[in-house]
Amino acid sequence: MPGKSPPSNAEFGSFERSVLSERIAMRLLAMIKERKLLPGDRLPPERELAETMGVSRPSLREALRALSIMNVIENIQGSGTYVTALEPSRLVENLSFILSLDDSTFISALEARKVLEVGLAAMAAERITDEQVHALEKLLARSEQAIQDPEAFMQCDVEIHQLITRAAQNSILEIFMNSMSQVNLFSRRRTVELPEVARQTLKHHRQLVQALKARDPKVASRAMREHLDYVEKSLREARHV
Repeated sequence: MPGKSPPSNAEFGSFERSVLSERIAMRLLAMIKERKLLPGDRLPPERELAETMGVSRPSLREALRALSIMNVIENIQGSGTYVTALEPSRLVENLSFILSLDDSTFISALEARKVLEVGLAAMAAERITDEQVHALEKLLARSEQAIQDPEAFMQCDVEIHQLITRAAQNSILEIFMNSMSQVNLFSRRRTVELPEVARQTLKHHRQLVQALKARDPKVASRAMREHLDYVEKSLREARHV
């Protein structure tokens, strides 16, 4: 993999030998942020890098393993260790798994959704196309037909929110929403079987689509917040929080 000439040894800095591997990883991440390391750059050989940074090779290996799991670096057999392309979709692909490990993260995920989706609804109201409005209306019709089928209703729910996210036309926010898809699916399964939740969700979705069709950002964001507030309340009650 081609790359520019690696930074000088002095730029990697040095640490006392008792340093934790996290600090080594943070230093390498800082160099990437500062653009001293760019996508495609090859890191110095392990022995040389450990000596430069004043750390043990086991500590360095632990830091490099962590960065590899994060898809920040990759080891190419017989060639060396390189900074990846740093594609946002790869950097956050483990987030969904991390969120799904702990049941208590459902409420935190909903709080995050409120921060993101309320803004996305406002953006979508300004950017949504006629074709996307039509697609949302068809999803509403499917939702109404699936009101007694929790799995089918949940799928419509997912597709409605995904379409609103796409309509906002912000690739970074879309990546974040996609990274949370699994934990959001788990939380939906906690509430979708409650008949009142499904009926209220359908009502909220109708209001939301109406606001999007009217291209009204304020009403759209308010409708999204009302919907997610209700979902959070229902989830808390379902979990006896």
